[in-house]
Order: sequence, then structure tokens, then C-alpha cells
Amino acid sequence: MKTRLESILSILFGGIFGLLVIVITIETIVRKVFNVSLQGADELGGYALAVGSTLAFSLAVFGRNHIRVDVLYERYSPRMKAWMNWFAATSMAVFAIFLCYVTINVLTDTIAYSSTAQTPWATPLIYPQSIWYAGLVIFACVTTVWAIRATLLLAKGQLSELNEEFQPKSAKEEIKEELDDLAQRSNISELTNKS
Repeated sequence: MKTRLESILSILFGGIFGLLVIVITIETIVRKVFNVSLQGADELGGYALAVGSTLAFSLAVFGRNHIRVDVLYERYSPRMKAWMNWFAATSMAVFAIFLCYVTINVLTDTIAYSSTAQTPWATPLIYPQSIWYAGLVIFACVTTVWAIRATLLLAKGQLSELNEEFQPKSAKEEIKEELDDLAQRSNISELTNKS
């Protein structure tokens, strides 16, 4: 389930910014060649950034990529590490739920005032904000499931498993991921050159 959701979110994230690249390219060409602007690339860029960032929040949770200050982390006992990892997971869930709570007030105001973008398109803001909110809800759901998982592992006393799943990535793990990625790209490059 995790891998499938991560793949879907990655495809959505890539698709959003892929489409934005196409729009910006067309906008640039039309402006340079015909001296005409589509007047909307910057607006779409703002929406893509807002929605894309909420998807990236969830992807960062899956990849354990959220930044954590871990200067002293390696010096702690496995038990203390487990408590810190549990606290980080539950804090992230509380924060994500708080974001959803605050954002619903934004949506309520947008509906009440029939707010539109201050751009030539005058887009009704309920549409991009609803998609933005959906991304935040996904983030809240992902972090809540993570927090529940961390709580269950802590309650069962499975500290090593909790630490393995929830600890911040070590420098060794990050280097290994980069080297694996480089090796994969090298293999693809070799296959492309052979054909």
C-alpha cells in the first residue's frame, strides 16, 4: 500500500511540474516570437507550487527525508532514540492535522467571499485551494498512520524496529542511495549508448 501511494503521489508531483514546464515553455516562445503573453503562467506556477509542496510533504515522510536536528541523536541509548522517534512521528501528525484545521478556515472564507485570484484569469480560488487542501489531508492521513504505527511499536516494546523505521537517515544511508541512483543511471546510459 505504501509503495503504491508513494508511486501515485510521485507521478502526480512529476505531472504537475511537467505540465508547468510545458506551459512556461509555450509562454516564453509565444512572448518572444509573437510578442504576446498568455497571462497565466505565473498564476499556474503558484498553484503548482502550493499543490506540489503538499504532495512533497507526504513523499518526504515516506522517504524519511524531513529534516531533523540529530546532532546528539547518535549518542543516545536505543530506548531514548525510540522515544525521540515516536515524538517526531506524533509531532508531525499533530502538525499536519493542525494545518488541515487552519486551512479549512481559509476555504470557508474563500467560499463566503467568493474570492477570486487577482490576475487576468480571475480564477475562483476555491478550485486551487481545494486541491491544495486535499494534498494537506493526504499529508495528515500519512503522518497519522505513521504516528499510530510508531505508537504501536513503542507500546509493544519493539524499539529496534521503531528506530529502524522512524530514525532520521544517516549520512551512510544517504550516500548509499546516491551511489545506487548513480549506478542505475550509469546502467541506463550504457544501454542507451549500445542501442
